Amino acid sequence: MDTHEGVIVKVLLDSGITGIIIDKRIAAKHRFRLLKLKRLLIVKNVNGIYNSKEAITYQVEVNVYFKNHVKKIKMNVCDLGKTDVILGMSWL
Repeated sequence: MDTHEGVIVKVLLDSGITGIIIDKRIAAKHRFRLLKLKRLLIVKNVNGIYNSKEAITYQVEVNVYFKNHVKKIKMNVCDLGKTDVILGMSWL
């Protein structure tokens, strides 16, 4: 659904990851259009061990607004627990 409405989320900036991830519950709650990935992405945890519970199979495309800055980005969809969005190095 593309309503062009803004959504405020809690964001964790993490220079240790290369991707941008949105929690699957936030994506569902705000009815973001899910884009199926051509191949799944295996998740590696902070301790270097692969996450056996979940692989990333979808992403969403959104406009991110911060102060006077706007950027269209794709976010991978995954279970993040208490965090809404993680912005990694690809945001820079």
